[in-house]
Amino acid sequence: MSLRKSFRERYLDVLASIYIYNEHRGYTSLDRVLEAVRARCPDDRAFQAEIEKHRADEEKHYRMFRRWFERQGKMPLRVDRGAGHIDRFIQWVFHCSIDELDTGQIVASADDFERLCRVIMLTEQRGYAQVEIILRNRLIMSDPVMKRIFEIVHRDEPDHFLPYQRWLERQGRATAKWNERAADWCIHKILMLGKLPALFLGAGTPRLHRWPDEDPQAYAPAV
Repeated sequence: MSLRKSFRERYLDVLASIYIYNEHRGYTSLDRVLEAVRARCPDDRAFQAEIEKHRADEEKHYRMFRRWFERQGKMPLRVDRGAGHIDRFIQWVFHCSIDELDTGQIVASADDFERLCRVIMLTEQRGYAQVEIILRNRLIMSDPVMKRIFEIVHRDEPDHFLPYQRWLERQGRATAKWNERAADWCIHKILMLGKLPALFLGAGTPRLHRWPDEDPQAYAPAV
């Protein structure tokens, strides 16, 4: 195998492993966001429908990356929460993991609910900008299946941040604060300049044994 081909395969393997983690984390976490939206905005059926579509899209993207791995005949690398933009952002804003978020508290507090909407909006805007970069990357676009996946993700992505942005605007609330934008920028740089290279160079990184949609503990650290 040529060095170029080996580099390309490893890069795609790492990139797809990070994306499949984030897509799975996204759609499973949106179940709780949807619960909060239904409780906080019971009469805003349009907003609820937009979140439902967001969740459905995230699961669709997860399944596209799963099929890519299945075509490769291998499982994704076992990444951890450090590879999740939303994981890091929630930890920074709410000082807890996504799993530890108190849905009842989010619903009861207007400030917390608005912060959650901004975190999701900024995360999805970051995702949209990153996919635009990926679509210009010849190395990634040389894989026709991966190319099609990211074209679909790019098409879907605006529907993932605009609902939260428009809701905040309707409430007359800030769509983002400077410190939240700074946190988003820092998290992105950590992932791109730290986490991704570390995974690329980490030849000993284990792979998942089961798909996360079949095993909720798939991403749990190996014992």
